[in-house]
Amino acid sequence: MSQLFQDGKFISFGPSMLFAADAPTRSSRIEGTRPAELRGQVRLLAPPRPGVYGILDREEQLIYVGKAKNLRTRLQSYFRRKSRPPKAGRIIAQAKSIVWEILPSEFASLLRELELIRRWRPRFNVQGQPLRRRLTFVCLGRAPAPYLFLARKITSRVQATFGPITASKRVQDAVRRVNDWFKLRDCPQPQEMIFPDQGELFPGVRPPGCLRMEIGTCLGPCTGLGSRKDYQRQARGAHDFLSGKDLTPLQQMHEEMQAAAEAQQFERAAAMRDRWAALSWLADRLQRVRKAQQEMSFIYPVTGFDGSVAWYLIHGARTIAVLEAPRNPATRKATRAKIDAIYRQRSELLDTYEHADSMMVVMQWFRKHPDERERCLTPEAALAR
Repeated sequence: MSQLFQDGKFISFGPSMLFAADAPTRSSRIEGTRPAELRGQVRLLAPPRPGVYGILDREEQLIYVGKAKNLRTRLQSYFRRKSRPPKAGRIIAQAKSIVWEILPSEFASLLRELELIRRWRPRFNVQGQPLRRRLTFVCLGRAPAPYLFLARKITSRVQATFGPITASKRVQDAVRRVNDWFKLRDCPQPQEMIFPDQGELFPGVRPPGCLRMEIGTCLGPCTGLGSRKDYQRQARGAHDFLSGKDLTPLQQMHEEMQAAAEAQQFERAAAMRDRWAALSWLADRLQRVRKAQQEMSFIYPVTGFDGSVAWYLIHGARTIAVLEAPRNPATRKATRAKIDAIYRQRSELLDTYEHADSMMVVMQWFRKHPDERERCLTPEAALAR
């Protein structure tokens, strides 16, 4: 593997989880000093097959990775000046070489593209690149005073995670409003927390570290006034809300909004409406992810253009492994062992950004192709075959 990245120059795409280590790769490469030369070779040599492609600059650096249902059509689109997007024009202006790899299906191309973007980090790619992450988790911190925050990585200071969810200003605002509703702190980590039951040598009232306690959006665990039990109760309420166990806060907000409107307190009603909209939006997004994690655990058989059948073992909306469809006693035995290990042992899957990104690929694929979901097999049905 280290030879692939020697001096940062591109040699080949490298191995993949999508096919066995000894399986031959169907890849090709063309070179040209001008876009016109590359265009002519693409027209003659690029196949009308699904796959992935990479574009290299004059320093042999991989600057972009993409996937295609039809490699020839996709690559030719880079040379159409009138219809191509500006980004495609900038990429092809720096291109000296184009390399592509034929894959059996469009779904395989999606997974391979994500794999290559993580590995090579091309500068023109955005989605899936570790240096430009777009997904985040809503995290509930640990004691002494847990609170909600956004993070791309799960660390030991987290007791519960929700998501992943697309990072945006909207989700930041929603998390802030959840902290406000449950009166959890959101101050920096170095802020000292103190509770009355800690037994200070010189007890006394401490000034709050911010204004949130005065306006009623924080219990003020930094002041030494509120009890640990009350704060933990609020933290559990936030956990239950984000996990979908208790959505009564939305009903309470709606009732308060209606009461304020009937009392002609329109500013308060508008404020409650904005809070209700933010929390309702966040709860809906997290519910979609939970539903996908619960329902998307199956074997997805995909027939390639060459007639080969691959079984994609998807668990919790994540592609864990890819196997050839069993054809003889030896492959059936190996497939049974793999399915048992993934689905029946119920091993915990680490929540990481890489897994989150893979989840989004699977969820978007079946949202775009709902009929494909009907072809999927339960682990029991696959073993019965």
